[in-house]
Amino acid sequence: MVSDLENYLFDLRGYLHLEGALTADEVKDLNDCIDTIPPLEPNDWYGHVHAHTYGTVDGLNLQQIYEAGAPFERMIDHPAWIEKVKHFVGAEGSFDAAHGPLFIDENLANFRQPGEAIGLHSGGYPPIMRNQFRYHGGRYMCGQINILVALTDIGPGDGGTMLIPGSHKSNFRHPHLDEHRMKPEGATVEGTEGAIECHMAKGDALLFVDGISHGSARRKNEGTRRIFVYRYGVSWGNFRHGYHPSDELLARLTPERRQIVWPQRPRPEGPQKKTN
Repeated sequence: MVSDLENYLFDLRGYLHLEGALTADEVKDLNDCIDTIPPLEPNDWYGHVHAHTYGTVDGLNLQQIYEAGAPFERMIDHPAWIEKVKHFVGAEGSFDAAHGPLFIDENLANFRQPGEAIGLHSGGYPPIMRNQFRYHGGRYMCGQINILVALTDIGPGDGGTMLIPGSHKSNFRHPHLDEHRMKPEGATVEGTEGAIECHMAKGDALLFVDGISHGSARRKNEGTRRIFVYRYGVSWGNFRHGYHPSDELLARLTPERRQIVWPQRPRPEGPQKKTN
């Protein structure tokens, strides 16, 4: 559940650092699962997993990573964060809880190599419905809550996630946004006034509202930073990049996980004949 301190800090900063969210065995299973995927180039497919980039020098994404196997399926409703996500999205105890209050609109593993980073994006200004941060009537109603989990240790020089605490409430554009924002030639958040770099042990998770200004430092060390991200929103949202879960995945999932992965299944077209 969410403690009083977590409520306060999330409202104030826009994020929580969940230390030790995953066990060492869970981290190993996830890394072993990734290791079964051969090297991919952008736009390659491996089963239902798609290699993708955001069009900047920020590393390779494996989209639909929950299709990769059971270790990632278990992350869909992991107990370390799922109740907190419900709380901040506003799904906790909501009137539509029976209809699947959560929805994962994007899920990916990301690999960051030396020289790669992702530039600054999001923030309270300009306001975007999908990224909104809202607290009203004693209840959070955040458009999207991200869970970013470290699968390798992330320290100085490793290209860690950077956040501007409190920027989810900003009414103004950051004066240095153009210098540090996402762009095709690449950018880094390093040097942005107000930004902090989040160092994480493998198995730690960052929970943050997507409306917070965020990006990363540039990786300077050898090796590869590995993370995965699940983005949770409300059940009436849609898939960010047009992916859909495979029939095979849906058949494997528990009813609770299936409801989060695709809460709004299409109804059969036309009137249905009654049978006696």
